[in-house]
Amino acid sequence: MSGKVCAHRPSLTALNSRVMLWSMFKPEVYKDRRAALLATLRYQGIDSGYALFPGNRDAPINYPDNCCRFRQDSSFLYFFGVAEPGLWAILDIGSGKAVLYADELSENMLVWTGPRPSPADWVSLAGMDAAYPSAQLSAHMQAYARSKAPLLYLPPYRADTRIELAEVLGLPLGGVEAGASLPLIRAVIALREIKSPLELREISQAVDISIAMHKAVIAAARPGMSEAALMAIATEIALSGGGATAFQPIATTRGAVLHNHAYDARLGEQGLFLLDAGAETPEGYAGDLTSTFAIAGAFDQRQAAIYDLVLKAGDAASAVLIPGRPYRDAHFAAAKAIAAGLKDLGLLRGDTDEAVEAGAHALFFPHGVGHQMGLDVHDMEALGEDHVGYGSLARSSQFGLRSLRMAKEVRPGMVLTVEPGIYFIEGLIKNWRAQGKFREFIVYPELERWMDAGGYRNEEDWVITESGASRLGGEFDKSAAAIESLRLNIRR
Repeated sequence: MSGKVCAHRPSLTALNSRVMLWSMFKPEVYKDRRAALLATLRYQGIDSGYALFPGNRDAPINYPDNCCRFRQDSSFLYFFGVAEPGLWAILDIGSGKAVLYADELSENMLVWTGPRPSPADWVSLAGMDAAYPSAQLSAHMQAYARSKAPLLYLPPYRADTRIELAEVLGLPLGGVEAGASLPLIRAVIALREIKSPLELREISQAVDISIAMHKAVIAAARPGMSEAALMAIATEIALSGGGATAFQPIATTRGAVLHNHAYDARLGEQGLFLLDAGAETPEGYAGDLTSTFAIAGAFDQRQAAIYDLVLKAGDAASAVLIPGRPYRDAHFAAAKAIAAGLKDLGLLRGDTDEAVEAGAHALFFPHGVGHQMGLDVHDMEALGEDHVGYGSLARSSQFGLRSLRMAKEVRPGMVLTVEPGIYFIEGLIKNWRAQGKFREFIVYPELERWMDAGGYRNEEDWVITESGASRLGGEFDKSAAAIESLRLNIRR
């Protein structure tokens, strides 16, 4: 943190010169969020019991002292704000009191880590009521169990959290998932999916840093460079912004591999480069953008045709981001734009709407058009994709459409990505052709000439407003001409 104290962040003078290692909002922010959680639970008829929030622990890479970068559980961050490993927090639904289970820094750890805020400091910064040593957690949990009070928790996504929950709740390890509280899941989703103005400022900051990451890579890429070198440029900008990358970047010449995390290729003289990368702010909020550009500097005629079609699909999707409309409509708008454009190029034929309804377009667009974004890049996905993105809607089993993470109605305050893509996946094309799939729509002989066309994706981040949607972040013109302008230095 810088020496400047922002209006929405706590003063650190009460910490008696302790080192503050993570940025937090003011205590009132967390108190208000917890009060809203209690109200949402009570609305569902739950007015007693305890909501359990195990924080994340350090995750060793290959031995205990060599760990991955620590990232706190996002719901723990949302309600308590403390990004310290090995914590638990419990919220008493009846009284509204919030307690923290944390340990004082040992003398040995003081040597290795330097001074840290004490449990009492964290309680003060998060607006909680008390702190207890971690050793008392089991005894307190046993007392709660004897009282027959409901014990609510979210589904764990880490093995160590699952084991801890099994131990403190006295459950078989295999029964932990089934015991997760659906009312708590619903309450957390209802709160986290509508972003406050404070959160929107954080997300906008993350998107701005993400834009800088993308512009730097677009301008720096040269034939002969490694994918790893370009990934490093993006990562350095994310780190210099005070946070980190929000997820493992995709930085690849092989854009038709949707989640290619290998950085072992070098850029040739031709072809495409696809960057899917975003920054995370010190408070944990994510940005998520994707750019595609021609390594040679300018798109050739065929590349330009597909690139412009992807942009048109994004425009079609964002145009129907309107409160009350299902996000699924945005997916179909993108799919129909892609199908119509591919028909113009001679790769599809027949009725466009029928082709999309049948799923023929998914040969080229085999994923959903986007997802929610916030404290997680795929926001709240650990709570269950169907809970977060579908609600009462049924999920399709159709190839491509079944990968749509978000389908339900959008509401003001939601933050969503729009990321259509067109991919020429050689193995998939060959499989479908051998099976004779959708021959009435797909022009396989013409497609033979496009096998090496690669993958294209464009992704932007949007917030739903009262009347429509607004793109987050500063200026970032994705037109072919603008991207080529950023690449001008490659042709000098």
